[in-house]
Amino acid sequence: MTIESQKVNTLDFDTVMEAAQNSMFGLEDIGFCLDCGEEHYGVEQDAMNYPCEACGKSRVFGASEILLAGL
Repeated sequence: MTIESQKVNTLDFDTVMEAAQNSMFGLEDIGFCLDCGEEHYGVEQDAMNYPCEACGKSRVFGASEILLAGL
């Protein structure tokens, strides 16, 4: 399964990179909704298509997964 190449205006590389580092080396598991940009906690690094509590769409991905997909 691939992630559609749709960038969210509210997400930038530095934000996602910091979240991925915190997930890898800290105690936080952070993901982002690729539709609305909402930040979610408790999302595994390799998560794909989790439901977003803010917009209701299944477009929440783990920060590391977003980086690996090149979004």
